Amino acid sequence: MDTKGIAKGTRAPEFALQDQHERSVSLAEFSGKKVVLAFHPLAWTSVCTQQMQDLEANRAEFEKRGAVALGLSVDSVPCKTAWAKAIGVSETSILADFWPHGGVAIAYGIFRERNGFSERAVFIVDAAGAVAWSRIYPIKEQPDVQEILAALERA
Repeated sequence: MDTKGIAKGTRAPEFALQDQHERSVSLAEFSGKKVVLAFHPLAWTSVCTQQMQDLEANRAEFEKRGAVALGLSVDSVPCKTAWAKAIGVSETSILADFWPHGGVAIAYGIFRERNGFSERAVFIVDAAGAVAWSRIYPIKEQPDVQEILAALERA
């Protein structure tokens, strides 16, 4: 499967997933706001941990830009709950794209079939619900929060 992600200008696929607090979170609930979708391959890995901690540490910067950041991976809700607690992420929703396995990653065109998890990718959904910016990162590369914040300024 080619993992180039959905194109800029495409309507962002809707979803509803549970976060680490067992709360249902949908893209639709953020209508009128920008949403940063930060896909990470798997919980409990060093780069994924830092990626989610960066989202948490920069919550105020996202809010200043009219945005909310969400983390997503194929891990289960109990896994997300334990991981979020272990890494100190409580305010940023970390969503479980567990069942159907990787369904949201598939919808966004970034599911790595051969591995069973998503690419490390970031999508910015604009206030109207369209993809305004995206980048697929090498699996072992930490996404640059400053790059994401700059992209939000333009979205």
